[in-house]
Amino acid sequence: MNSLANLKSQRQEKFDQFKLDLNVGKLTKAICRLTDQQLVNSWNEHNLNQLATLVAVGGFGRAELFPYSDVDILVLLDDDLTEKELSEINPHIESFITKCWDLGLEIGSSVRNIRECLQEANADITVRTALLESRFIAGNRKIYKKFLAEYDQAMDIKAFYQAKLLELRQRHHKYNDTPYSLEPNCKESPGGLRDLQVILWMTKAAKLGNSFADLHKNGLLTRHEALTINRNLNFLKTLRTQLHLVAKRRQDVLVFDLQTQLAESFGLQSEPGVRASEKIMKRYYWAAKAVTQLNEILLQNIEAILFPKEDRKST
Repeated sequence: MNSLANLKSQRQEKFDQFKLDLNVGKLTKAICRLTDQQLVNSWNEHNLNQLATLVAVGGFGRAELFPYSDVDILVLLDDDLTEKELSEINPHIESFITKCWDLGLEIGSSVRNIRECLQEANADITVRTALLESRFIAGNRKIYKKFLAEYDQAMDIKAFYQAKLLELRQRHHKYNDTPYSLEPNCKESPGGLRDLQVILWMTKAAKLGNSFADLHKNGLLTRHEALTINRNLNFLKTLRTQLHLVAKRRQDVLVFDLQTQLAESFGLQSEPGVRASEKIMKRYYWAAKAVTQLNEILLQNIEAILFPKEDRKST
C-alpha cells in the first residue's frame, strides 16, 4: 500500500472508532499524530535537519486536527544562513512541500527566518496568534528555541489583548451579534469554538494559563464555570467533527441540508411534533448561549488583571 492510501486508511480507522466512542479529544490528537509521522518521514528524506526546523502552527500547533482541517506548517530558518546555504536548501524545501501534497496533506505552508517571523507577527495579529501556538516537529531544535525566546520577548500582551478583542467584536458583528442564526457557524459565530480559543490565546500570551483548568486554578473561573465551559467545549468540538464527517469535507456551517444527518450522528431521532434537526439545534443554542455568557465574564476578568484601575480614595 502506498503512503497516500495508507494515510487514508489509517485516518478512516480513527473516524470509525470515533463514531463508536464519540471521544473527540482522542480523535483530534490521533489525526495529529498520524500527520506528524507523515511529515517527519518526508522531512527526513529531504536532508533538512541541520539548517531548518519544521514547526506546526495554528490548530495543528495545538496538536488538535479535525477530520478535514488544514495542516498549517512553518519551515523556520536561522537568520544567519548565507546566500549560498539558502540557494542550496530552497530546492529541498520546495520538494518537501510538494511531497506533502502528494501524500494528501492539505497544508498551508510558509518559509521564514526568525526575523521575518517577528516582522510578520508585528504587522499581522493573525500571524502573531498562529505563532503563539507553535509546536516543534522536526529539524534543528536550537533554531526553534531561539525563535521562542525572541517571540516571547517581543510579545506586548496589552496590545495583543486589545487587538484580539477588536477582532472578536468585528467577527461577532459579521454574524449579527447573535448565536441564534438559523444556519450558525459552529466555529466562528458568537458562542462558537473561536470564542473559547480567543480566551486561551489571551491567557497563554499573558502567562495566565493554557487551559480552562489552569484558569480555574489561577482564580479567573469558578469550578462550576470551568466545568460548564469544558462540557460545552467538548460538545462543540464533537459537533464540528460530526459535521466534517457527514459532509466528507471541511464544513463549519450548520446548513439546513445537513442538520438532520448531523442529529442522527448523535443518535437523535424525529418524534411526533419535533424533528431530529430541531433537537440538535436546540442543543447547539444552549451551548452557544453558555459560551457567550462565560466568554464575557472571562474577558472582563482578564481585562481587570491586565489593566488594573488605580486605587481611588473615596471622599
